[in-house]
Amino acid sequence: MGSEYRPSNQNRRSHTSAFRRTSSWLLLRFVRERSELAMASREGPRATGTDGSDFKHRERVAAHYQMSVALKSEVRKLNIVHALIWLLMAAQVTVSQLGLVSHRLVAQPYQWEYPYLLSIVPCALSFLALPRNNISYLVLAMISAGLFCVAPLIYGAMEMFPVAQQLYRHGKAYRFLFGMPAVTVMYLVVVVAVQVHGWQIYYSKRLLDQWFTSTQEKKKK
Repeated sequence: MGSEYRPSNQNRRSHTSAFRRTSSWLLLRFVRERSELAMASREGPRATGTDGSDFKHRERVAAHYQMSVALKSEVRKLNIVHALIWLLMAAQVTVSQLGLVSHRLVAQPYQWEYPYLLSIVPCALSFLALPRNNISYLVLAMISAGLFCVAPLIYGAMEMFPVAQQLYRHGKAYRFLFGMPAVTVMYLVVVVAVQVHGWQIYYSKRLLDQWFTSTQEKKKK
């Protein structure tokens, strides 16, 4: 029978040393991967192509984006309500001017209603500004809202005040809308419209601030 092979002491030592080095390397790599995984779980998902050092900046950008989306939603809802009020006013003026129904049913418009019809301009500008964050359109919408929305309503409240006073004191009304005193209906419209336009301007101003902040941060980068 052939003699049994027995590795020399030198070979055994070399194999043992290589095994220890391999084991140490694997253990070190395992510990490093575990530490990186734990760090990633604490800090959240990391964007591709970044080392995580810009986490605070990305968190701030995400907050601005969420706020912008929320403010856009509020402005859009108010614009829809504004458009509905405008449609009602336009319908009254059109029906009255064309004489489609009796004036006893739909009274002649008050003077302030004609300039208020221009309030569709800021509404349209606001709708155009929202999809692409157009600062210029939003600024024009806010300025024209003051001119074509708020100003006619203030004038309308003063114009109708003597009529409302006469109705309150003597119970007399000369203009009607579907059997109701026109001054009562239009004062309700004024109250609702003032609130709608006030919130429109408020949320538009906040949205404008968000867009300005985002623009300034982009310029700093």
